[in-house]
Amino acid sequence: MSDRSTPGDGTRCVHAGLPEPTPGEPFLPGPVFAAPYHLDPAAGPEATPNGYGRPDNPTRRRLEAAIGELEGGEALAFASGQAALTAVLLPLLRPGDTVLLPTDGYFPVRAFATETLASLGVQVRFVPTAGPYPAFDGVRLILVETPANPGLDVCDVTDLAERAHAAGALLAVDNTTATPLGQRPLDLGADLVVASGTKALTGHSDLLLGYVASRAAELLEPIRAWRTTTGAIPGAFDAWLAHRSLATLDLRLTRQSANAAAVAAALRARTDVTGVRWPGLPDDPAYPVASRQMRRFPGVVSFDLGSADRVARFLAASRLVFAATSFGGLHTTADRRAQWGDDVPAGFLRFSCGIEDTADLLADLTAALDAAGEP
Repeated sequence: MSDRSTPGDGTRCVHAGLPEPTPGEPFLPGPVFAAPYHLDPAAGPEATPNGYGRPDNPTRRRLEAAIGELEGGEALAFASGQAALTAVLLPLLRPGDTVLLPTDGYFPVRAFATETLASLGVQVRFVPTAGPYPAFDGVRLILVETPANPGLDVCDVTDLAERAHAAGALLAVDNTTATPLGQRPLDLGADLVVASGTKALTGHSDLLLGYVASRAAELLEPIRAWRTTTGAIPGAFDAWLAHRSLATLDLRLTRQSANAAAVAAALRARTDVTGVRWPGLPDDPAYPVASRQMRRFPGVVSFDLGSADRVARFLAASRLVFAATSFGGLHTTADRRAQWGDDVPAGFLRFSCGIEDTADLLADLTAALDAAGEP
């Protein structure tokens, strides 16, 4: 018999953040659109959870409850993943602090660090996701992205958390690529989780969203205050769309991961494709660590077609693969990352598997690669 005390991923996604069933009421109440709310004439905002729309919105709180259930901590929602990342970096770092960031992670984070954090007196250091990592003495915050975007290297979160805490540092993990169904960094010892919900978490390519999650109230409170002060909140409708989309996360990831496994195997079998990376391949450099700490592998594969021209020919020949940035959506997309500033070869592609039938996707991929010709 199964252990009914521990619901499966699909059950958790479907029910996360929903209110108690009430006859005559919807499963997920619609978005609440409000800037001001009625206040108690005497007690003011202290008498109700809703006083003003920037800090207070019940639709956003339901979404945060849902994400918090999946991540295993308390969550705060932001207007975008970048808003969430900067809300971790700016409130928690002071002039003279040192922050350690990945050399191969999300490019705008590196740009923000070198252009903004450094100008504020924060010492910025970089290290590859796969390491080797230096001693953490004197470091205030370590931010890792695992699997890294777009190269898909991974790092051992438990080991880094132990080393960070021994040195008095905090560890934040960008969980965008994995999602909380792929791994739960807070369970692995991380202090903070930050992610873009724009990607696989919501998965319908129709909204921008970010979040921060933690089990430490002393870390979340300055981040919450920063959000209130800067106003980096998602709108009520976006929060409602995101919560609605969470219900199918398990189903979407299951198909995306299966497609990625098939795509990675097909690409490995070709002589005209190089540098195929997917953490789920047993011979991938990331597999030993990923197979220990991840519960499922993402739907993102990376590979090199040799040149920008061949990438263009491949995308023009495909019927199912859309040329688009971002990843984790219902539709399969491919993104030549060099055009966005990533330090990768000109023909490097981040390939995000959608939920198309696997056989159809493989047939289209093969035909498009054949039509693209040699590198």
